[in-house]
Amino acid sequence: MAEDPVKAPLPARLHGALKSMEKRARRSFGRDITTPAGRALSWLHFHLFDHAYLRLPWTNFDRVAEGVYRSNHPGPRRLARYKRMGICAVLNLRGDDGYAPWLFEEEACRALGLDLRVAKIYARKPATRAEMIRLIDTMREMPRPFVLHCKSGADRAGLAAVLYAHVIDGQPLKEARRHLNWRYVHLKSTRTGIVDHILDMYETRAAEGPISLEEWIRTEYSARDAAISFARLRGEPVPAKYRDTASA
Repeated sequence: MAEDPVKAPLPARLHGALKSMEKRARRSFGRDITTPAGRALSWLHFHLFDHAYLRLPWTNFDRVAEGVYRSNHPGPRRLARYKRMGICAVLNLRGDDGYAPWLFEEEACRALGLDLRVAKIYARKPATRAEMIRLIDTMREMPRPFVLHCKSGADRAGLAAVLYAHVIDGQPLKEARRHLNWRYVHLKSTRTGIVDHILDMYETRAAEGPISLEEWIRTEYSARDAAISFARLRGEPVPAKYRDTASA
């Protein structure tokens, strides 16, 4: 019998199995902060599965533009510090999934009077056109000063920072792309390089004829094309959801 050309090697399958086990454990608790026991478990979830303890001494905080900042996921105490700095709003790039990181952030922002908004994008797969447009529109509408964040403040926050700096603040794209850099712990050589790839796709298109990054995103950008071309660039199988159309 011929070997399945898209079947992952054994180490990758074992890694996938371990990731699935971790995901099931992570989703088994951490959705209640209304009772003392639930709150304690959710606090454990926040630090154990979301690695919040690593973000206590390390914030990945930086300026994007006048009145706009980026960071990793802030805990309640850091949100209070941001409030004292004059920040009035928070943009969460992770989504409101109902688990501990979101619950503690939503609670803290409500208590502090911070305007919390959401525009979900991804670190290891391309956001859809609608998600990219929503991100741009949400950032344009955010009250300032505001801070945008993902989990580590490296990949999603980096892409959002590039888009704000270039599309909204008018910084040259080359300058804006400094927000996707190893000093924020963004590694282009890994699968998080998809965010760089999206910008590379735009620059290739812009070299063919004048078009702004925002116009390209609104009219031509395709998550499908980004996912397929990125997989081929890395010599990896095309994501399953796109295999039927990858040869089209």
